[in-house]
Amino acid sequence: MSANERPSGQQQTGRTAASATADSAFLRACRREPVSHTPVWFMRQAGRSLPEYRKVREGIAMLDSCTRPDLVTEITLQPVRRHHVDAAIYYSDIVVPLKAIGLDLDIKPGVGPVIEAPIRTRADLDRLRPLDPDDVKYVTEAVGMLVGELGATPLIGFAGAPFTLASYLVEGGPSRNHERTKALMYGDPELWADLLDRLADITAAFLKVQIEAGASAVQLFDSWVGALAPADYRAQVMPASAKVFEAVAGYGVPRIHFGVGTGELLGLLGEAGADVVGVDWRVPLDEAARRVGPGKTLQGNLDPAVLFAPRQAVEAKAREVLDAARGLEGHIFNLGHGVLPTTDPDALTRLVEYVHTHTAR
Repeated sequence: MSANERPSGQQQTGRTAASATADSAFLRACRREPVSHTPVWFMRQAGRSLPEYRKVREGIAMLDSCTRPDLVTEITLQPVRRHHVDAAIYYSDIVVPLKAIGLDLDIKPGVGPVIEAPIRTRADLDRLRPLDPDDVKYVTEAVGMLVGELGATPLIGFAGAPFTLASYLVEGGPSRNHERTKALMYGDPELWADLLDRLADITAAFLKVQIEAGASAVQLFDSWVGALAPADYRAQVMPASAKVFEAVAGYGVPRIHFGVGTGELLGLLGEAGADVVGVDWRVPLDEAARRVGPGKTLQGNLDPAVLFAPRQAVEAKAREVLDAARGLEGHIFNLGHGVLPTTDPDALTRLVEYVHTHTAR
């Protein structure tokens, strides 16, 4: 379904959300416009470190919680209430659309996504059918509920990028070295290209559902793509990521691209079609800007482990990030990866307050 083919009810929801959030610091920063303060949000802010999250998740499996609009809404709102962040991130998991199309998978505590029957042959591709909006009605419902609750606070839609999804599917679960993934990529490039192309279509459909329900921006997580050399990324991964970004370009919402260990890929992440490039903690933002080039907002990039240090040390390191961001066309303060599970929530609240105060214009 294209941007011009949305049912009237969904169009109205999207317009209402866009109107309410358009002047937010987060969306202004995405558009590289002046802001009253540097906006802040955290990857994995919805859950993990919050006691209220653990309470509402008691006895409920991860994937089950992602299909319950009431829980998704509550968990997504929790860090907004507690930390006063400038944007909410939709509570989900990158394998949700794969589960929705019928793949036999689960998220095992302490392990991560585990695929019962990995995708490794051309015949296996038949299991990757297109994602229909009706497969994820709970997403439409949850986003609609969230938009109503959030008001002027933007909601960021969420999806996993084709390479990272392919890695889980081919390996059968998390992998340190991605041996099977790379073996397929190098050994059968045609099958690899077809696999990523199908995943790009599924991912784009999942993001469209969120945008049409009212999400104000979307972030594509390519968690494992830092395992690739730039030449391999450009030739064998970037076309699929670019297809995702192009598929949602007509909606006019900011598109964010983030990967871990991607210092050598930063320019390519932007070239794939992102408006905002996420930077992990390994590359200073001024150097990241040189690598990415003009016309992009940067997002990041405090080391998540810094939050375990005393308050003065956290603020000193946050100042370093903000100093490196001076002169950028646009900057969104974030961590260089997700919130670690044992992080003190109060440290996050103090960090938001510090960035807001320190950057007030």
